[in-house]
Amino acid sequence: MGHSHGPGHHHHPHGHDHDHDHGHDHAHEQGALPAAFDTSVPDGELSPEQRSRRSLLRRAGLLGAGLAAGSVLAPQPAAASPAASAAARSAASGGSRRNGFLWLAGDHHIHTQYSSDGKYRVVDQVRQGAKHGMDWLVITDHGSATHAKIGVEKVNPDIKEARSAYEDTLVFQGLEWNIPAAEHGTVFVHPGKNEVSVLKQFENDYDGSVKGASGNSPANEALAIAGIAFLAEQVKQRKVQDALMLANHPARRGVDSPHEIRGWRDASPVSRQIAVGFEGAPGHQAAGLPSPLGPGRARGIYDNNPGADSFPGYPLESYRTWGGFDWMTATVGGLWDSLIAEGKPWWITANSDSHQVYADTAARGGGDFNGNGRYDDPVYNGQLDLAQGDYWPGYYSRTHVGSDGFSYAAVMDGIRAGRIWVDHGQLISALDVRVSGGSRWATLGGALHVKKGTRVTLSVEVALAGGPNWAGFQPELARVDVIQGDVTGPAKDKDTFTAPSAKVVKSYEVGKGTGTVRLSYDLGRVDRPVYVRLRGTDGKRNGVGVNGAAVDPNGPVLDVVGDADPWKDLWFYSNPVWVLPS
Repeated sequence: MGHSHGPGHHHHPHGHDHDHDHGHDHAHEQGALPAAFDTSVPDGELSPEQRSRRSLLRRAGLLGAGLAAGSVLAPQPAAASPAASAAARSAASGGSRRNGFLWLAGDHHIHTQYSSDGKYRVVDQVRQGAKHGMDWLVITDHGSATHAKIGVEKVNPDIKEARSAYEDTLVFQGLEWNIPAAEHGTVFVHPGKNEVSVLKQFENDYDGSVKGASGNSPANEALAIAGIAFLAEQVKQRKVQDALMLANHPARRGVDSPHEIRGWRDASPVSRQIAVGFEGAPGHQAAGLPSPLGPGRARGIYDNNPGADSFPGYPLESYRTWGGFDWMTATVGGLWDSLIAEGKPWWITANSDSHQVYADTAARGGGDFNGNGRYDDPVYNGQLDLAQGDYWPGYYSRTHVGSDGFSYAAVMDGIRAGRIWVDHGQLISALDVRVSGGSRWATLGGALHVKKGTRVTLSVEVALAGGPNWAGFQPELARVDVIQGDVTGPAKDKDTFTAPSAKVVKSYEVGKGTGTVRLSYDLGRVDRPVYVRLRGTDGKRNGVGVNGAAVDPNGPVLDVVGDADPWKDLWFYSNPVWVLPS
């Protein structure tokens, strides 16, 4: 079965020959499965963390040669013997597999004691991430003069120790970039001997806080573009094997204008794009829990109003979350749709932005942060801290990446390729999406190239929740929506944030909590370029969308500041698949 790549040839071939930097764990580069996934490793040989991870996978039906090892729609061999397990493992790690991926859950936005507003050790965040089902994590302490001078180097041994202690979790070093003239963004690189030096130079030369370049000006916008070009050059020169940038909480303060987002996206070669997406849903989700048992703020801390540097075209409702998701993503026919209607890659993620965890009993350690580049280790506080708005990585928000194997390179390739779906509160366990026509197919982030008039079908398989989530209940998927829009090409006005053709074209009522749901949608004989994307909900808070009932009759609704319990409004979203007839 042929696999068709994305519009504008924006993915490199799966056989891409990496220039390997051997300054990192070689086993990960070979695509070895984490022990918890590997059914040939007996339960008794697993560490407590690995056993916990395996039981989570088993409950969700994700173990062995099932969803975790590849495509749900492809026939799966029964892993009944060690030989069969070895074959499944080989297929899962990219050896002979043709159309399956290893879906790895992760979080690219996490803070530690090396952030001025952080608290935890690196190993605390990695331990919690591993416990809550994360396969990959990015440590992203805030860019600042202190971090650039001390922290970016000083955190590296802690990251290396965590990599050794938690071999089943890929731990990237990154930072949270103060994007000149804009919001924050995750920047991270493939591990290797130059990971610190490249990040340090990037932060010193291109961070908006370090350079005093936070304000909205053409010069500062140009500095942001130059920063992305710098990262692309480091990859080209093989200083690092790879680098990625993802914009964080893009609508929170209204300062990420549409033309800036397009500029970041287009600032590096399409074949090795650096800026590839933004948080479809921000972290800080517990901040919406009502007081007195919660912070009584807004999900994502989206409780702002326009300021001097905000883009004047954004409406007031863009400063709030919708079903926990950023307005740019949650609006059918909104800014995200306007970006993907151009036929260019721009992906969504969902993350914890974990700084200080809700109901935790640890307090920040003392010490001279500016002098030491970090706080001392956290100490026991003797009481629950109900004023904090964060969850541990994996506790609530998850970003699932379809990878060719278990390695740093495979995760980065999967992110760049857009093989990503996201969920809150473990609403579902797994998602498989295929758009097929003729003898070809494409999956999330890809494009199906067909002859004009070819009949095209969207096939979806959803593995429902496999057990209770971390709040102690089993979510139930109520509905899945198919959203479709026309591909209209590059926007003439770079500040466009609408896509008039995008709308919900089909809704499927589900209303069950366990098992597997298979859905099929007939796109008909396609004669023009289009894209489709998916979302699903527990159905507890729905209403007519921003652009009216004809566009979105039953979408997420505006979250109420001070009364937005994140567990009462769960959604999943997928990235798009394009259909490009010729």
